[in-house]
Amino acid sequence: MHNPSSSLAPAPAGQAYLQLLDAESGMLATVVQAASDVALLIDPQGVIREVVIGADAAHDLAEAPAWVGRRWVDTVTIESRPKIQALTATLRGETPDSSTTGGARQVNHPIAGGLDLPIAYRVVPVGASGHLLALGRNLRTLAAAQQRLVDAQQSMERDYQRLRQAEARYRLLFEAVEDPLVVVDAVSLNVVELNGSAARLLGTSVRRLALRPAPELFGTQSQPDVLLLFAQTRSSGRAEVPGVTLASGAKVRLVGSLFKQDGVSFLLVRMVPAQEAGAGSTTSGSLLDVINAMPDAFVLSDMQGRVLAANEAFVDMLQLPAGEAVVGQMLDRWLGRSTVDLNVLIGNLRQHGVLRLFPTTLRAGDGQATAIEISAVAVADGPQPCLGFAIRDVTRRLPAEGRSQRQLPRSTDQLTGLVGRLPLRDIVGETTDLIERLCIEAALEITRDNRASAAEMLGLSRQSLYVKLRRYGIHESSADATD
Repeated sequence: MHNPSSSLAPAPAGQAYLQLLDAESGMLATVVQAASDVALLIDPQGVIREVVIGADAAHDLAEAPAWVGRRWVDTVTIESRPKIQALTATLRGETPDSSTTGGARQVNHPIAGGLDLPIAYRVVPVGASGHLLALGRNLRTLAAAQQRLVDAQQSMERDYQRLRQAEARYRLLFEAVEDPLVVVDAVSLNVVELNGSAARLLGTSVRRLALRPAPELFGTQSQPDVLLLFAQTRSSGRAEVPGVTLASGAKVRLVGSLFKQDGVSFLLVRMVPAQEAGAGSTTSGSLLDVINAMPDAFVLSDMQGRVLAANEAFVDMLQLPAGEAVVGQMLDRWLGRSTVDLNVLIGNLRQHGVLRLFPTTLRAGDGQATAIEISAVAVADGPQPCLGFAIRDVTRRLPAEGRSQRQLPRSTDQLTGLVGRLPLRDIVGETTDLIERLCIEAALEITRDNRASAAEMLGLSRQSLYVKLRRYGIHESSADATD
């Protein structure tokens, strides 16, 4: 390496740095790679004379070589121009401040087809020639990380705002409900929270009851019934106890429901005071006992056929494995030859309100089908719209008169006697037509002459059923049938 001073002696002062760069061609690149991502050589008029780009920033600064010959202030965005003017104050003979020679200034370069490129520059004067060396650090990665942080913070704030609004609505509804409500942890059975109505009924404040064991809210004799309610609610999702005594001495009816929040199970217990239940509470309790002890099966479902309650006789008829719950299941899981039967039942109940002696089958847990007869009623205007089904096993009953008339007109001997006199195709065709007619008549009878439901039950299209009705003359006797 030769002595730089010997090569710089004959040169003017303004060219001293440029000659140094000529003498040591690798010096500027080494400085850039060590201290910055980009270096700009600025002349006294603020024009970029040379651009050197570091290897790590070559992709982001691909347009930087085109800045040569342009004023530095023209290569940045409008809001960044005052910063450039402050950085180049020394070019106008002003005393450089700390922001010019010490601290870095961030400016943005517009990039075609993309976001602005942020660069943090430090300016170093080059001798007395008025030239400046601007060393820049690429901030795109840092800016992207900052933007992601801002986006994440804004998203968290929006989620937090939604949670606060949801909690506010929950608190408002929880306190506005007149029914006394208690939320109990399903595992520890401690009181999580309760509304004001429950606190007034229990004769104490909400704060004193928080985190107390829930069974302690009730009298000693009623605590076993309360624990049983909690256990049934955890297993089936809903349970009810007709009458228990609170520790304050008040008589209430408990209704428990299971719900989950953030993977934790809770029990929502509604306490209905005895005076609100009215004088019919004893009668209602006795009626429930009678229904549960009936030899015929009884099922209560919602308007879609989902089981809400069932007596012991229905459970015995199903012969389900131990521990399998009936409540919450769709009734068509066991009822009917297909889903059509339940649809016909519910359709007639919604239309007429009452259905009597509907013949169908009940499929037990082991797959065995039992012939049954159903009488049902719809209660659509009660506190909870529901359907009630009384189910009776008719397996041992003698065939009804209407069914005895539907016998094949030819016995086996009569059919075999046709062999030799008629072709086999004619014998089979005659028998098939007769069986087909009997099946259509049976489907119409089961569906109360509802042809759409009968077609679905038989696996036929509605048009095919109409063709067969006309073929066998059944449409004449079913002229008033409903579709």
